[in-house]
Amino acid sequence: MQAAFDRDNPLEAWRQVVRPGEVVGLKVNCLAGKGISTNVPLVEAVCERLQQAGIKDIVIWDRLNSDLESARFRVNERGGPIRCFGNDTLGYEQELSTYGSVGSLLARTLTQVCDAVISLPVLKDHGIAGVTMALKNVFGAIHNPNKYHLDVGNPYIADVNMLAPIRSKFRLHICDATTAQYEGGPSFMPQWTWPYNGLLVARDPVALDYTGWQIIERKRAEKGMKPLKEMKREPAYIATAADAHHRIGINDPKKIEVMEV
Repeated sequence: MQAAFDRDNPLEAWRQVVRPGEVVGLKVNCLAGKGISTNVPLVEAVCERLQQAGIKDIVIWDRLNSDLESARFRVNERGGPIRCFGNDTLGYEQELSTYGSVGSLLARTLTQVCDAVISLPVLKDHGIAGVTMALKNVFGAIHNPNKYHLDVGNPYIADVNMLAPIRSKFRLHICDATTAQYEGGPSFMPQWTWPYNGLLVARDPVALDYTGWQIIERKRAEKGMKPLKEMKREPAYIATAADAHHRIGINDPKKIEVMEV
């Protein structure tokens, strides 16, 4: 965080993202259970830093309470400064939010509870969408993600990211790449995982996804596997998210500054 925000200490960096008095949501990804989901110790470390930065109300959330529990999170809907629950606790808004090709009901956790959201996806392959990281993690905020996997998720994933509460509230993306997966996702397939032992941190979800995609492609090549384009699941939605109609972020590697610390 210090390197990403060019600050002298971590709390100064966190204060560039959140402000005291805000309710901060941590959107984790627990679809694959304990095998390859957002790690609990990482979320605990983020919570600790947020509290040190003056945040007194934190909500860890994902689509379902059962998903959270399968990834070893403890569901806590009411008590304490740190709550944890799925969208099945508060449900979804009654009116559709629309942009381009999508129309979805947004989770009330996002629209009514959280002032700001930090996204904590996982670095992994996706058997339909190519890869699943920051941009696709927002599918956990809508009621009908199953509708948006046609054509390798393009342009649907980019369009979901344009829905107003998602665009305005998702402020930071911390991709858990301690264990990453290069084939067989989004389910946990241990034969195709490897210990990358890293985190990808960015405000720009497009730049993060492009960078993570290249990491996966390099691992596939190392293992003698075809690139995703040859498998007909190149994640073109990453470029769509950067185009003139979306402008969510940058996917040009010449303009992405990658700092390794």
